[in-house]
Amino acid sequence: MAIKRKPGPVREKRSDSRERLEQEILEAAKRLFAQRGFGGVSLDHIAREVGTAKQNLLYYFSSKEALYRRVLHGVLDVWLSYMAAITENADNPERALRRYIAGKLRFSREHPFDSRVYANEVISGAPLFAQEIRDRVLPALRADIAVFNQWAEQGVCRKVDAAHLMVILWSSTQAYADFA
Repeated sequence: MAIKRKPGPVREKRSDSRERLEQEILEAAKRLFAQRGFGGVSLDHIAREVGTAKQNLLYYFSSKEALYRRVLHGVLDVWLSYMAAITENADNPERALRRYIAGKLRFSREHPFDSRVYANEVISGAPLFAQEIRDRVLPALRADIAVFNQWAEQGVCRKVDAAHLMVILWSSTQAYADFA
């Protein structure tokens, strides 16, 4: 005769639990890096924030730098999706600029820690993330500059130093993220 068991509580799959903890680590790290900068945060700080042991962090990330890079990769993925507004709307300069600025403000408002971590890295000269910025941001920036140059050639706007304009747009909208 088989023994019937009562169904127990639904247990979270181990992989779901690991993914959840990894996300908690990334979010805590992002928040702390945004508030204190890379040098002001230790793995112990992050572990305490998550409520886990430092060894658990090291299971997911081999070092503080590896964790920081992973945070920045996630930030960059989101940021580049907003940065695409200019090239995606190149046929309409007003719409392109409105969407770019609105997207940057939305990014800063909806992802304030992302915005601050990225800004801190860029402002400090990108000591830990320079290659990734060169590989991923510069091509997008060059594409945006080409659009501005195209607009100038078409007589839609005056010829400007588009790289400086992009820095001005980025930094002025970043101020809202930092001081809002």
